[in-house]
Amino acid sequence: MSNDSKAGPFADIAPTLNDTTRQVLFGQIWERTALSKRDRSLITVAALIALYRVNELPFHLKFALQNGVTKEELIEVITHLAFYAGWPCANTAIELVRKVFAEAL
Repeated sequence: MSNDSKAGPFADIAPTLNDTTRQVLFGQIWERTALSKRDRSLITVAALIALYRVNELPFHLKFALQNGVTKEELIEVITHLAFYAGWPCANTAIELVRKVFAEAL
């Protein structure tokens, strides 16, 4: 995430939410050292899949790849969660990850 406070998917309509997200979530929380960004990405992707948060999932799939999570690991997370979060969650996640992988080419 850049330091430009105007950057963000909702900066134009909710600048305070945008700034808080950038400063607290991606500033304070994501920068904590107790977990690596890679591990945080795996946890976040798993939570988003399990909670069926399809709006946020594509961003975090891309972010996970940037943070060192492999394509194979993302597929494994989805496969594993099919049994814990349900087939519909996994099925939707597979469609979203397919699009993310295609964009990454």
